Amino acid sequence: MEDKTSVRRWFLAQRKAVSKPTRERCDTQIHRHLTEYMGEITKGVYVAAYEPFGTEPGQTLTPLLPERLNERHAIIVPRLCDDGDLDWQDYRPSNEPPGPLLGREAIRRAAVVVVPAVAVDADGVRLGRGGGSYDRALARVTLDVPVMALVYDHEFVPRLPRDAHDRLVSHVVTPSRGVVRLDAAG
Repeated sequence: MEDKTSVRRWFLAQRKAVSKPTRERCDTQIHRHLTEYMGEITKGVYVAAYEPFGTEPGQTLTPLLPERLNERHAIIVPRLCDDGDLDWQDYRPSNEPPGPLLGREAIRRAAVVVVPAVAVDADGVRLGRGGGSYDRALARVTLDVPVMALVYDHEFVPRLPRDAHDRLVSHVVTPSRGVVRLDAAG
């Protein structure tokens, strides 16, 4: 199996090659699947969600993913710390001043965690950007909390390289398959 750096580079190049109209269509489908799933989650609970950038799934949505989820749930979003770990903050639209940082442990409040991924495999291995920030944050999440990675169809694969520190995701959301529970993840 190839090393993570090569695999990551390949997936990111593939993602970058996807046209904006295709990403928009896929982002709409992913959001629809996620919204249906989240509709079954008690209104008002905390959800940890990322703010997409670049070509990450959800980036073409207006408003962005956290704002859409904020219509029904209390959303916390990550903030990168100097040491590469993640702190958390209540989500506020870009036209509002940011709220105070809530601390690294705030992710423990989340009833659902939505994470970015470069790719995910059938066992729940999530390939991220390579900094380990989400692996550290996900170590604080209990196994009963759904951890959902959003990826495009070609990024959900049978197998990815895995390191001992990698934290598994329990669900993957793709445009064509919707929300998929990964039984091997938990």
